[in-house]
Amino acid sequence: MSEKQKFPTEVVDLPSKGLVYPKDHPLADGTIEMKYMTAREEDILTSSNLIQKGIVIDELLKSLIITKVDFNDVIVGDKNAIMLAARVLGYGKKYEVEVTCPSCNAKEEVDFDLTSFPHKKIDEDLINSENKYEFTLPNADRKIEFRFLTHKDENAIESELKRLGKVSNGITPEITTRLRYQIISVDGNDDKEYVNKFIKNEFFAIDSKSFRDYYSKIVPDVNFDSGFLCAICDWSGEVDLPITTNFFWPSR
Repeated sequence: MSEKQKFPTEVVDLPSKGLVYPKDHPLADGTIEMKYMTAREEDILTSSNLIQKGIVIDELLKSLIITKVDFNDVIVGDKNAIMLAARVLGYGKKYEVEVTCPSCNAKEEVDFDLTSFPHKKIDEDLINSENKYEFTLPNADRKIEFRFLTHKDENAIESELKRLGKVSNGITPEITTRLRYQIISVDGNDDKEYVNKFIKNEFFAIDSKSFRDYYSKIVPDVNFDSGFLCAICDWSGEVDLPITTNFFWPSR
């Protein structure tokens, strides 16, 4: 029996239901097995070396996952569910964090129940194991093929943005960089140089927003929206769950 298997485990449902992975993939059944967090994982969380390298959360999740899977292949929405489960298995479902009111900017401490965030509803007839999808741009009437980003893509995007930020004139190309990783082809042309040129010079803002809205609508993920009522100005609406440094290191 391995060291990981000596501890109690839980089977966690994934937002994608496994539909984005090939049939022989370890996550094709739509679940992943994880162990409860121990003091060993707290060593990972407090490792100054891992924190400095920016890989502390990656190493934490890898340590907790029992299922034999290449974490780089996991789509971002499933990774979010895994991260949420890791926090609950480690420190419980209560998460106290400061929320800023979108209306008056007042700050307020709010207690969230991390088990109350559902997965987004997905179109099971649309999601496929090839991870390839199509969208027709409403203004330019051009067809793009795209894919859901993986954990590996997210890391590559983050590294690229950091590098570009050091040499830019104050403009960090976050949208176009992300689009380059999402879009596979334009009008059937999958030449990288052609696709990149299209994104940089021909992708109208109205089409870019329409695509990003569509992507957000269909991509499997956790719904991090939560109701909020401001105690200062009485504004009521939904806010995104803030993920701060104390998410994995709550105050005791």
